[in-house]
Amino acid sequence: MTVPAGERGTTTVAPRAVRRIAERAAAEALPDGGSVLRGSAGVRGTSARISVGVRLPYPVRADEAARRIRERAAARTAALTGLSVPRAEVRVDTLSAGPAPVVPEAVEAAPGPEGGRSGPRIRAERRVPAAVLAAVGAVACGLVLADVVAVRFGGAPAGWRTAVLDWAATHGPADSAVRVGGAVAALAGAWLLGCALLPGLRRRLRMAAPGPGVRAALDREAAARILRERALGVPGVVRARVTVRRRRAGVRAGVGYGDPAEVRAEAVRVLDAALLELGLARPPALRVRVRREAGMPPPVPEESVVAVERPDAAGRSDAPTGSDVVGRPDTAVDGTPGARGGLRDGGEA
Repeated sequence: MTVPAGERGTTTVAPRAVRRIAERAAAEALPDGGSVLRGSAGVRGTSARISVGVRLPYPVRADEAARRIRERAAARTAALTGLSVPRAEVRVDTLSAGPAPVVPEAVEAAPGPEGGRSGPRIRAERRVPAAVLAAVGAVACGLVLADVVAVRFGGAPAGWRTAVLDWAATHGPADSAVRVGGAVAALAGAWLLGCALLPGLRRRLRMAAPGPGVRAALDREAAARILRERALGVPGVVRARVTVRRRRAGVRAGVGYGDPAEVRAEAVRVLDAALLELGLARPPALRVRVRREAGMPPPVPEESVVAVERPDAAGRSDAPTGSDVVGRPDTAVDGTPGARGGLRDGGEA
C-alpha cells in the first residue's frame, strides 16, 4: 500500500544543526593552524543561510583561504541537509602570528586577476541603529493605529493625542521648545543619513581583490600585532610599539644593544617586507623611530693603543712595547711623569 505524499510527514532541519554542520565543514577546509571561532545559520523553507567566523594562521592568503572555506561549507551543508545554500559568508576575525620566520628581501607583491586593485569596500551592517529606528517607528505607528481604530468604532480619542494636538496649536516656530525639537530631529536625520550612505568599518584595511566579486579586509589591530612581532625579531630591538592607521604605520622601537642606525635600517627592511606580505590594496606609509633603552650603555669604541718608549739607565730607549693605553692616569708617555709619579729604571713607578 502506498501512502500519499501529503500523509508521509515532514522533515525539518533545525538552524542549530545547520550551524554545527557548517562549522564542521568549514573546519575541514582550514589551513594548518586555523580554527573555527563561531558560526550562525538561518533556515527559511528549503533554503539556508550560513555564516562562519574563523581564525587563520599568519602568513596566509586570507582571500584564497576564505574562498575555499566558503565553497566547502556551502557544498557540504547542502549535501548533508538537503537544503539549498544560496549565500554563505566567511569572516576572518583574527590572525594567529607564529614565530617570526627569516624575512627575505622585499619583493613586489604579485597582482591578482584584477591587476591588484582594491575590491569594493565592505560596508558596516549597523544593526543597532536599524533596530532602534525600527522599534521607535513600530511603537509610534502602533499607538496611532490603535487610537484611530478606537475612534472609528465610536470610542473617544486618546488623551495623549489630544494633548499633543493642543500643544502644537498653541506653540509656534518662535518657541524655544520647538526650535530645540527641530534641531534634535535634524541631527537625528543627519545621523541616519550618514549611517545609510557611509560605509563605516574604519578599523579595517582593504586588501587587494584576487578576483571579481571578492572583498577582503584586514583589521588594523591584527596588522599592528603582526608588525610588532616582526619588529621584535630584529636583532637589537627589545621593545616595540606599533600603531596602524589607514594611511600610515608608526613603529617605535627600543634598542637594547647594537648601533641604533644599523638597527633602524634592518627594522625598515623587515617591516617593508611585512607590509607587502599583508596583501593590502594601499599599504600604509612606514615610519620607524628607534631609541636606546634607559639603562643600556652606549656602544664603547675600541681604545686606541700608542707605543711608549721606556728609557734605561744609560738613557737609551728600548723598542716600543705598546702595552700602555692613552687615558690611564698612572701611565707616562715618552718619559713624562704621570698622575701618580714618573717612570724609573726597569719600568717601576
